[in-house]
Amino acid sequence: MRAVVQRVLTATVRVDGEVVGALDRPGLLVYLGVTHDDGPDQVAWTARKIWNLRLLRDEASASDIGAPVLVVSQFTLYGDARKGRRPTWAAAAPGPVSEPLYDAVCAELERLGASVERGVFGADMQVASVNDGPVTLVLEAPHGG
Repeated sequence: MRAVVQRVLTATVRVDGEVVGALDRPGLLVYLGVTHDDGPDQVAWTARKIWNLRLLRDEASASDIGAPVLVVSQFTLYGDARKGRRPTWAAAAPGPVSEPLYDAVCAELERLGASVERGVFGADMQVASVNDGPVTLVLEAPHGG
């Protein structure tokens, strides 16, 4: 599981011109990608890491100050463009595998206490954000021992 986490002042996700998720105060915008061998361990690790990372102002975590989190599915995080001009998406898990795991990360964040906004899985989304800092971090959930 791969996540790009950005500290933002605001963020909005639109689908067909309608706002489906938004942060109207400082928080975290998370782009989340799922690969084939992800499962419950990666869900738990990723949600915990997002919630507890000290990325916000004054070295606060989202859990410290109750900052909101906007999670957007992003299969392209597993794109591979090392060869040729057209990326391959072979490392990205297909929708029937990745959607339940995306939902599980959102649910686990909520269980931890986060106020979670979401994009629409598989939709053509327009994401607008004001990155604060800028602060952007890439997380990769560990696999195996």
